[in-house]
Amino acid sequence: MAKTSMIQRELKRAALVKKYAEKRAALKATAADDSLPMEERFKARLKLAKLPRNSSETRLHNRCQISGRPKAYYRKLKISRIALRDLASHGQIPGMVKSSW
Repeated sequence: MAKTSMIQRELKRAALVKKYAEKRAALKATAADDSLPMEERFKARLKLAKLPRNSSETRLHNRCQISGRPKAYYRKLKISRIALRDLASHGQIPGMVKSSW
């Protein structure tokens, strides 16, 4: 099980990303628009830099919904490989059986 503080930090980051997503997208579009004057694009870049770092989507890290584990994460299932194996061993995933050869 991951530390609770790390899970909460990730949730806080996700909330910040959601809060600033629209503003961030508008500033990025302004900064990338070549038809605007250079000063205006530069001001947009400065405003973008003043936003909180944790509001950037690249700072998010996927975590397992069950254990909070940050590594070995299956995106489609939103759980880690260890949690997947545990659920499969207990027969809680339909159609999945432990293989043996």
